[in-house]
Amino acid sequence: MSNQLVENLLRPPVELYSAIAYGLLALLSVMAPSYLMMTPVVAVACASALFVLSVKRMTQGFKIIRYQHGLKRISPYILKDKNIPVSNLKLFLGLGFLWDQRHAQRLADLNRKDGRAYKEQSKLYLWARSFELKHEKHAWFVLYLRSVTTFINFLDRFKWFLPFRLLKWIFLNSPLANLPPVGGEPSLHAVGLYEGERPVSMNLADRVGHTLVLGTTRVGKTRLAELLITQDIYRGDVVIVFDPKGDADLLIRMYGAARKAGRLDNFYCFHLGFPQLSARYNPVASFTRITEVANRIAQSLPGEGQSAAFKDFVWRYVNVIAQAMNGLGRKVDYEMIREYGQNIEPLVRDYMTMLAERYDPDGYQAKVKWIQDAFKDQDNKKYRIAREMSNRDHAVIALWQYCKEEELFDAIASSLSRTFEYDRGYYDKLVSSLLPLMDKLTSGKTSELLSPDYMDQDDERPIFDWATVIRTKSIVYVGLDALTDGEVAGAVGNSMFADLTSLAGRKYKHGVDSGLPDTIDFKDTKVNIHADEFNELIGEEFIPMLNKAGGAGYQVTAYTQTWSDVEARLNNKAKAGQVAGNFNSMIMLRVRETATAEMFTEQLREVEIDHLMTVSGATDSSDIDNDLHFISKTEQRITTQQSQLIHPNDFVSLPKGQAFALLDGGKPYKIRLPLTDPADLEDLPSNLSAMSVEMRERYNSSEDWYQYTPSFDEASIRHSLTKHRSMEGA
Repeated sequence: MSNQLVENLLRPPVELYSAIAYGLLALLSVMAPSYLMMTPVVAVACASALFVLSVKRMTQGFKIIRYQHGLKRISPYILKDKNIPVSNLKLFLGLGFLWDQRHAQRLADLNRKDGRAYKEQSKLYLWARSFELKHEKHAWFVLYLRSVTTFINFLDRFKWFLPFRLLKWIFLNSPLANLPPVGGEPSLHAVGLYEGERPVSMNLADRVGHTLVLGTTRVGKTRLAELLITQDIYRGDVVIVFDPKGDADLLIRMYGAARKAGRLDNFYCFHLGFPQLSARYNPVASFTRITEVANRIAQSLPGEGQSAAFKDFVWRYVNVIAQAMNGLGRKVDYEMIREYGQNIEPLVRDYMTMLAERYDPDGYQAKVKWIQDAFKDQDNKKYRIAREMSNRDHAVIALWQYCKEEELFDAIASSLSRTFEYDRGYYDKLVSSLLPLMDKLTSGKTSELLSPDYMDQDDERPIFDWATVIRTKSIVYVGLDALTDGEVAGAVGNSMFADLTSLAGRKYKHGVDSGLPDTIDFKDTKVNIHADEFNELIGEEFIPMLNKAGGAGYQVTAYTQTWSDVEARLNNKAKAGQVAGNFNSMIMLRVRETATAEMFTEQLREVEIDHLMTVSGATDSSDIDNDLHFISKTEQRITTQQSQLIHPNDFVSLPKGQAFALLDGGKPYKIRLPLTDPADLEDLPSNLSAMSVEMRERYNSSEDWYQYTPSFDEASIRHSLTKHRSMEGA
């Protein structure tokens, strides 16, 4: 069949007819060789040859049946954690095949009028669904459904027994059985089942070029993330997961994989929605240049139109505060920036005191006191307080005046002085957009989370930074609680990305062990960053992470719904294109936006699609003397036309859990993602258990096609959560 000019898989399996004929002849040759006038030896040889031909034709016939069956339904693909292939060379994605012209041809044949019957469900199936809707509330029907579920679970327990496995397959694939709730067109994957599926993987060497995963909500992005993250954890790499919406299953899977891999000692859970249970992190404590602190805070403020000027004022104000705190040897955090943002005088006093004590530790206080007393003398014009500084503390003004007269100012003191000289009320208006953001970042328990007290030994919540995470090959889950407060989630997420980008530059230039004794040797490692819903996190700092951090071993896998979300976030189509250009691999699940699908299809060349056309005609003869009165003719013609290898509309019809992927330098693959087995869920410690239960209640983020079956007692977890809340309230 493969040698035919036109492949025809939409037909009856005629191979079975010849297989039956060959089989009967083989049986006759053995049972009654005399009827065929053959000796016993010749009969055995002929029967063997006929049996081989019968098996060959039967195999070909069953391939046609399997292909046509798969056009209407595909069995679920569930994979246990222990069976996930983990390699140091490949990253497993699922089962699938390389998409080429053959599959585009088969899809075109199915979409023609003659192929409709092979895609539509049978009348028996439609009747069964109608019957279910009519009787779904009857007690006897509910009992029947429970019996069916019990029977299938019974067969599944003994799936090692081949007859039971075959019986389960027949039961689930009968015309009466319901289809899995995945929707879409099964034929998009079935067109490759004729040759069969194989494991599809991408080279780990290609991950440094970053991977983009696109798909609308509840089609399997998070389930794909679980598969990739599990492999990264088992491989021993650094794993950092950003989860803005809060998916409880993702957290549970990460914890279970870390436990099985023996890496629980290096597992951190950071969640803005549960500060009392979360690890702690200071987003502005680590930097290569001090100006990065101002960048991380100011980038969360609006910068369009007239807001741009105020954003620049905020940047300068925060930069002055950060430089002064760094000069004083203090740890920079949100709490102190908010404190000095409201009143910079204590910072000016502390910094000027440091300069004065360096210059004249014993005599400066008397001089400052003399200047402060001189302010009261109305005749002393030299020490008259300017009108714009009249609402400042006179003691601080005197200290500032002393340092100015003695020319003790350095660059930081000069910047502080220019800020201090402004009218306080006027300057507060210029930086008014800073304080609401800082109040959100430092309110309640969030303050302890983002501005940790390093000296508080009674607080058992761990504190982490990215350098330590990379050195210890840790696993970090970052829940940003974006559904509750998107502004705070964006600010913290952007700061984390900026911190990681800064560390990438330091790591690229000096290595991960920069600043440590030479006796300590840390082996360099890959850093796998998974950013779910990354359109909510992306900012200016994300672009250098993509195009420059590869040399530091950063491997970013970004997940989002449509590319328009990224363009809207960046508010610049050129920058969005710059981001897209840094993703060398792309995995696209079902999308609802044609422009997003065209990001994939425009990278593929067109192919020729064959079309078999039947032409009939007749010609009359007007010659009465000719015995030939008419000529009729029927012929088949094969024409070709250019067509897209994959049409953008095909992405709209993808079933849940299926995707197209551009791998290995632009080769298109069709893949079927494995569903994780609910039986693999691990028991969590009390704090994470309480967190996961409340995440399910508050976010409800699990895809509906992945049915969660807990392997632990949720009732006890809810009890522990209630107890924890009561203790917290007390």
